[in-house]
Amino acid sequence: MEVRFKLMQRTHYCGEITESEIGQEVQICGWVHRRRDHGGVIFLDVRDREGLLQVVFQPEAVQVFKIAERIRNEFVIRAKGRVRLRPDNQANPNLKTGQIEVVGEALEILNQALTPPFMLDEHYTVSEEVRLKYRFLDLRRPEMQERMMRRTKMVRAVRAYLDDQGFLDIETPMLTLPTPGGARDYLVPSRLHKGSFFALPQSPQLFKQLLMVSGFDRYYQIVRCFRDEDLRADRQPEFTQIDIEASFIDQEWMMALNEGLLKHLFKTQLGLEFGAFPRMTYDEAMRLYGVDKPDLRIPLRFVDLKDLMQEVDFKAFSEPAQDPQGRVIALKVKEGAVKLTRKMLDDYGLFVAEHGAKGLAYIKVNDLAQGMAGLQSPILKFLSVEKVLAVIERVEAQNGDIIFFGAGHEDIVNASMGALRIKLGHDLKLFTADWAPLWVTDFPLFEKGEQGTWLAKHHPFTAPNIKSLEELRQDPAAVRAHAYDIVLNGYEVGGGSIRIHDAKIQQAVFDLLGITPAEAEKKFGFLLHALQYGAPPHGGLAFGLDRLVMLFTGTQNIRDVIAFPKTQSASCLMTNAPAPVEVKQLLEVGLRLL
Repeated sequence: MEVRFKLMQRTHYCGEITESEIGQEVQICGWVHRRRDHGGVIFLDVRDREGLLQVVFQPEAVQVFKIAERIRNEFVIRAKGRVRLRPDNQANPNLKTGQIEVVGEALEILNQALTPPFMLDEHYTVSEEVRLKYRFLDLRRPEMQERMMRRTKMVRAVRAYLDDQGFLDIETPMLTLPTPGGARDYLVPSRLHKGSFFALPQSPQLFKQLLMVSGFDRYYQIVRCFRDEDLRADRQPEFTQIDIEASFIDQEWMMALNEGLLKHLFKTQLGLEFGAFPRMTYDEAMRLYGVDKPDLRIPLRFVDLKDLMQEVDFKAFSEPAQDPQGRVIALKVKEGAVKLTRKMLDDYGLFVAEHGAKGLAYIKVNDLAQGMAGLQSPILKFLSVEKVLAVIERVEAQNGDIIFFGAGHEDIVNASMGALRIKLGHDLKLFTADWAPLWVTDFPLFEKGEQGTWLAKHHPFTAPNIKSLEELRQDPAAVRAHAYDIVLNGYEVGGGSIRIHDAKIQQAVFDLLGITPAEAEKKFGFLLHALQYGAPPHGGLAFGLDRLVMLFTGTQNIRDVIAFPKTQSASCLMTNAPAPVEVKQLLEVGLRLL
């Protein structure tokens, strides 16, 4: 029969016991991470959310020792004993509690456990499919516990910062109006209103603007949002935003507030301090990096060659150079001619093809003193000596460098060469810093859709940077928005804008977007009505909390920082959701499956 001991409150978490507790009696609870039997002495590594602790059981304590013999990995136990220093040759410098151990005096098995499907330590590799199926076990792993606790600390720091700035934490509805034609909405049928549906919010955008009209001039919310779309490693169908809105402010105020918030997170979570974040316009980002969220840790930039290539005989270069929507660029990699093998060059050619490029031309600069003889490239025969030398001068190439070329429609060049730039940065370890925050500003207000119609680059409530409505109507492509994104290490971690609060400007934007008054009333009527009752100037920004935590914890998968995430097919392997429902349930909400 087991010897039970009277349970006091747990005195310590396992990972919190230090040398200052030597000689004290402690009581712990947790899971057995590992059991070892060394020459008749049993060692249990006991784990809780704060870390591991070694508990030693001696055979002299007969009854307690018998219990320890029965214990296996992941058994839930409570133990009591005295803290002592480990013998000199047994200290573990890699463990927070590695200098001490607890000599077990009492032990109780609170629950047994089946043999887990995988080892719960950071050194054991297991497929993500298995991890998600047994997520309740995966979350016990030390690195997963650290990530989730980091997430909690970051949320706490965000709330403290915004509370200090006078912001109010206000909840907005989870059940709201579906967007007409909103293919990305998750729909919720109503039992009381058969045939009608709510939608789960993709963003609190309209409600937070209503709060500004209502006079709550500083709002924030840590809010769950939902989007039924194809997934990537940094996307989920349900995600969390740090949502912020304020009135009587301008773009500079909002950027300063949110730059301060990110600096606050860096200081409180990582002990890092930053000066002013650099700024870059959207046009500059696309020109130099091909993306509107460049990773500035990689010191590679595009160099435009369109003017040089318009008259060359090489059609792969001349045709896009003459096309108003074409682009020809060079990307110089310092010492790339030395570092990159032929196989790597072939692989890069296949890589850019995956992003739409027809191929990858390059010139290796072996020895400039030899002129053309010191260069190596399949395309040299198509270019004159003058053009080649002009390219080398423009990109400032030196011996040992390699010059890659991108040519074609600007969208394909930007996508393929932008991706190549990132891959080269990783492959050649070109990073010049651990962190590279950046503001990207002056986005286009509109972009062209597939049918040639105008679409809102952000959303239709983004304020244009104009002096008159005529400016908006005459050349929509040239109009820039009061919009701003905050980028970190190549990820957009936050984005926002100043909103339209003038009814005439809002109507002009709707007109350009082809939104009729009837459509506007149907989609946004409640907001448009509210804006007529004294709407203040206002704007905001939303951070992606999941993405921020992903970056701060050093993982590259957003699912690593969400307790119970979905797979890339938007399903839950643990609960088998989504799942069919009974016909009776469907009929109650007025639905029938086809």
